[in-house]
Amino acid sequence: MKYKMQEKQNQLIERISDRHLVVGVDIAQQVHVARAVNFRGIVVGDPLSFENNEEGFTRLLEWINRLKTIKNFDTAIVGMEPTGHYWINLSKWLYEQTIDVVTVNPHLVKKNKENRDNTQSKSDKKDALVIADMVKNGYYAFIRPTSEAFEKLRVLMSNRDVIVKRLVSSINQINRWVDVVFPEMRQVFKDVKGKGAIATLRLFPTPTELRSMEAQDIIKGWKSLMKRHAGYKKAQSLIELAKRSVGNQQAHDAYKLHLEQLLEEFDLATTQLERVEQEVTNVLQQIPFAQKLLAIKGISEISLAGILGEAGDLSGFAHGNSLLRHGGLHLAEASSGKWKGQIVLSKRGRSRLRRFLYLATMSLVMNNPEFKELHSSNVKVKKMKKMKSIMKLIGKLARILVGMVRRNESYCPEKVQPLTPIAA
Repeated sequence: MKYKMQEKQNQLIERISDRHLVVGVDIAQQVHVARAVNFRGIVVGDPLSFENNEEGFTRLLEWINRLKTIKNFDTAIVGMEPTGHYWINLSKWLYEQTIDVVTVNPHLVKKNKENRDNTQSKSDKKDALVIADMVKNGYYAFIRPTSEAFEKLRVLMSNRDVIVKRLVSSINQINRWVDVVFPEMRQVFKDVKGKGAIATLRLFPTPTELRSMEAQDIIKGWKSLMKRHAGYKKAQSLIELAKRSVGNQQAHDAYKLHLEQLLEEFDLATTQLERVEQEVTNVLQQIPFAQKLLAIKGISEISLAGILGEAGDLSGFAHGNSLLRHGGLHLAEASSGKWKGQIVLSKRGRSRLRRFLYLATMSLVMNNPEFKELHSSNVKVKKMKKMKSIMKLIGKLARILVGMVRRNESYCPEKVQPLTPIAA
């Protein structure tokens, strides 16, 4: 099946009929603003400002119903920008009231601000009107309602990103601390976040403490924290390196306090990361098709959870190309007359979905025989650049994932292998 975006655009325009009341809502933290137009863009009624609570939402619904009655509209469609997290509660509340809710791209709203009055002016009322105009012109996307499991994955993976950033930050600061206070420690422990290095930093981090110790004392300390310790030779090396260390010799009490806090942050982030990833595993077990997707060699639970958390139920996508568009991985071209511009990725979509599709594809290229062969064929036979081959394989992965879920099929390696050239 060939996926054509123009057909989808035509369908979105045709959905808006002369019986529709088109409402645009400018989202804010506390007070939203709504404007309404008909299918031709003629303004209907006065603007409405309403609070971000149940009373305000009820006022919006009464306002919509009143305009429908006065102007003889049969149905209403409400468009809004997905601004931060402020739009989520309103969209879900309207969805529960059986009102069609759609979103518009904030970038396009900014581009269309001058269409109404040919000025660069900006206000909440004007923004709401611009959003309503975009909806009646078909520049909108329906909100994809997700089940409990997919919502959990989205929240968990968002939380995981925050935890990973904190963990990486604490590791980087521990590395800096070692470089300043005891740089020779790297000659014994190559990885500062390894068990042996972390145990040493907990017990006797500064060279001053190590100089007055015996190797057996260090080993005894390691045994209190680890079942398998680094050994006598490394303990002796630490003592000898500490005696001729060029690390900072001042303010050791302040440095030790700083290190204690860094290790506390490291421990907390590590524990939280393990807990979140265990919960991700539990949620994936609740999704029927997840195990079939995990059977693909090279697909990890974290990559799949990131894809499903952002995309939701893959059976809702008509084609793999629509999944790519959802992540902003479709192509954009700038050409005019004889001049042909460069074709680039639009990146108008979910950045986290792009990231996990890329990471999953890189893992497949390294671990999956079929994708490894495809990548090799692209680079060596078709003379593609490596990154262009990866982008092409991302599209193939998207089509495989959507196809497997829609047809409820298992992974078939024979369908993925490249065609062998016919011998002359």
